Order: sequence, then C-alpha cells, then structure tokens
Amino acid sequence: MSEQTTPGTDIATPPGPETTTTSVAEIPQQSSLRRLLGGPVGRNAGLVVALLLIVVVGAITAGDTFFQVSNMLTILRQASIIGVISVGMTLVITAGGIDLSVGSVMGLASIAATLAVTQDLAGSSHWIVMVVVALAIGLAAGLVNGVVISYGKVVAFMATLAMLVAARGLAEILAERRTLVVESRGFIEFMNADFLGVDILIWIFALVAAAGWLILNRTTFGRRTVAIGGNREAARLAGIDVKRHTMWLYAIAGLCAGIAAVMILGRTTAGTSTHGTLYELDAIAAVVVGGTLLVGGRGTVTGTVFGVLIFATLTNVFVQNNLSSSVQAVAKGVIIVVAVLLQQRFSKPTGARE
Repeated sequence: MSEQTTPGTDIATPPGPETTTTSVAEIPQQSSLRRLLGGPVGRNAGLVVALLLIVVVGAITAGDTFFQVSNMLTILRQASIIGVISVGMTLVITAGGIDLSVGSVMGLASIAATLAVTQDLAGSSHWIVMVVVALAIGLAAGLVNGVVISYGKVVAFMATLAMLVAARGLAEILAERRTLVVESRGFIEFMNADFLGVDILIWIFALVAAAGWLILNRTTFGRRTVAIGGNREAARLAGIDVKRHTMWLYAIAGLCAGIAAVMILGRTTAGTSTHGTLYELDAIAAVVVGGTLLVGGRGTVTGTVFGVLIFATLTNVFVQNNLSSSVQAVAKGVIIVVAVLLQQRFSKPTGARE
C-alpha cells in the first residue's frame, strides 16, 4: 500500500537545522554590525581612522617636517578659532536649526572691540574691556537671531541669512572699510602667550569644547536640546519651553562667535569686517562630518572636534605640498558628501549625545 501524505504536513513540518542557523545567526549579526557602525563607537572610530589616514599622507608627502611639534601646534592653532564657532553650531544643529551668521557676527565683534572708543576705554582701565565688548556683541547678535526665529517665527535659514548680511554691512560702516589695529600690548602679549608650551588659543578651544560637551551630555539643557531636535512638537507637549530654549541656543552660538573674534584679534592683532568670511560654512561642514545630524536629534561635540581637526590637518597637508586651494576645496567637498551619505546610511532618527 502506498504511503499517503496528510494535508498540511509541509506547513506543519518544523524548519531544518540549516534554516534555523540562517535566521538566528546571520540577521542578528547584521543588525549588531549596523548598530555598531551607527553608534558613537563606530562614528568616532571612523573619524579617527580618517584623521590618521590624512596624517599618514602628510607624513609621506611632506616628510619629517610634518611631525615636528611646531607643525602640530600650527594645525591646532588653525583649528582653534573655527573649532570654537563649530561648538556653538553643534548645539544649534542638534536642535534642528542652522546659523549662517556666525562668521559675520565674528567680524562685527572684532570691529566693535577695536573701535577707538573701546580701545580708549581699555587703555584707561584694562584690556579686558575689549574682550567684554566682543563677547557682548556676539551674545546680542545671537539673541536677536533667537528672538526673530523663536518669537517672530521666521525660518532659521532666512533669519540668520539676514543677520549675515546686516552684521557684515554694519561692521563695514563702523570700520569705514578700514583695518583697525589693536593698540593694547597687554592684550597682544596675553593672546600670544603659551601655557605648558601650548598656545592660549588652543587652550581656549579646549575649554569651549569641554564646556560644550558637558552642556550637551550632562545637563538638562542638553537633553532638551536633543529632544527639540528629535521632535519639536513632542518636546513642547512634554513641557519644554521650545521658544525660549531655541532663543538661548542661538545666543550661545553668537557668544561662541564673540569668543572667536577675541581669538582672531589676538592672532592677527587687527579687527576687520572681513574676519570670519565663510567661517559659517566651514563650521557646518565640521559639524556634519563629525556626525551631528543636519535634521537634528543627534549631536556630538566630540565628533565636531574630530571634524575640525580633519579639515585643519587636510589644509596643512595641502600647504606643505604647495597644492592649489581649489584642489583643497574639491577634497573638502568630497569629504562632506561622503559624510552625509554615511549619515543617511547609518543614522538613527533621534537620541544620541556624545
């Protein structure tokens, strides 16, 4: 008698050993790898590898001069000013905003700090007056941005674009298109001094980066910043005063621009309306390459520092090899595109702070 098959036997039959191995082992491994690459460890490891590759190229092409201590300090000095601006930009972008005005605000603050009336007041009291004026101008400009965006309900792109134009124009009017020389020897000596063999500018960058990391990762303000960037409406329903918080985020970005103005005054010993030209684009590039999402919801000050160092080292390699700035711009563009593509591939919608 022939063997009969009961209907439904094929469906009821449990999967064989090979099928079980594929579903349990391969898929979790792929998801674990994706989580690793998309997480803080994977992103920072990728940035470290990218930086090391550029260093290796610099060592091969430029020779022993690349690894000299003086050259390493030069790279850090070049990274310090744009790095300070980038820290403020990181907080703004983490909340889903953008600030195109930081370069112009930096130029305006440098002019305000070197006006004759400011320097006369500093001469009769202390050069710290110049610092206070620069910081106050940066903070005020940031507050204006924040108020217009938060309470005026103007799109951040347009509001900060307007500030970019207005601040640059005001700086030109105040300076009468002239370069204003810093006359305070005490200020120049302090800003060009070093501590433990490291320039003051580098120490300022380190302090600002540390403060930015603490704000984003260890404070309620930082958690609210990430929440706003992840879902603005949900953050509002959770009790966060989104408008006021956003206003202060732009104020912080403006304050960072004021700090950068003080730094560039110490480095160049002169204030000019051209200071900070296109710095906003360099800052945004460093932030994006560092792993902060342009749509908001994830920010990383650590990644921003690496992003700034990557671009500063790349610039140094090009200078060491006497290569065209046009080629350098192309290389930067390629790096930015790759960074954005990787963000789209591995990014999570909300959450992480680093």
